[in-house]
Amino acid sequence: MTVLTLVRHGETDWNRDRRIQGSTDIPLNDTGRAQARAVGVELAAKLSGVPGVTVASSDLARAAETARLIAAELDAPDPLAYPELRERGYGDAEGVGVEEFHARWGEWATAEVPNAEPWPTVRERALRGLERAVRDARTRTAPVAAPLIVVAHGALIREVIRHATADEFPLQGVRLANGSSHTFLFERERLRLLESAAVASG
Repeated sequence: MTVLTLVRHGETDWNRDRRIQGSTDIPLNDTGRAQARAVGVELAAKLSGVPGVTVASSDLARAAETARLIAAELDAPDPLAYPELRERGYGDAEGVGVEEFHARWGEWATAEVPNAEPWPTVRERALRGLERAVRDARTRTAPVAAPLIVVAHGALIREVIRHATADEFPLQGVRLANGSSHTFLFERERLRLLESAAVASG
């Protein structure tokens, strides 16, 4: 049994400018670094006295740097990075502003973007990556069942929440903020959502 906390990476310039990032490798900006440190401080207080906490992330720069900053606040080992935890590939929409996205393809839930990664593929990939990260964390911290913090991306985290809630949450239009955290119980390769602002907001 592993307590798994998914954190959305800190802000980038493209987040600030409301542009679609997807798999494009955009670095954190200074606001994003401050958000990463803040969530690290928050998690350090929450997990004070808990042994063996580990951190992992997507291998995209914005997630990997967020993970390193969080690990520093937790005095945790260097995070491991997993390509399976990358953001959804948005195909022709990458780099496009949100208003242009809606004008060209409609609402998020029904948009069919050319060359975008299919949602079922995103979910399958995310779950595969989390299983791998949890397995590696258990190996690193055995025999302690230590918590794992994973830094990933908004669309990918949404799919994990949807998987864990039988597609009930997040409600349409609920945004996962940069630096937001979402806690699950990972037990026998099954995920149960314990806490998420995405659910509280709904």
